[in-house]
Amino acid sequence: MKSDQLYQEMKLIAEKLDVTVTEQNFRKTGISIKSGYCIVKGKNYFYIDKDLPINKKNEIIAEFLSGLEYDNIYIIPAVRDFLSLYDKPSFKNNM
Repeated sequence: MKSDQLYQEMKLIAEKLDVTVTEQNFRKTGISIKSGYCIVKGKNYFYIDKDLPINKKNEIIAEFLSGLEYDNIYIIPAVRDFLSLYDKPSFKNNM
């Protein structure tokens, strides 16, 4: 699976888990910001630096998603395999 397809699939998984993935230009802020999860006005967001290479974006979103409970969602086997490389329980049951 191509890197951009993988990224799009993981964004869809996040949306099914009620997390909106959005890309922002972090360089315009003038302060050091990292990609990550936050809650704004009761809604779940995952912000990613749009200037990162696609492979880095895939790593970042996979690390986040691997900590969520996604067992009840159909995931393409190639994407599930990719996510399993980053498996960790950090966010499970916290949302």
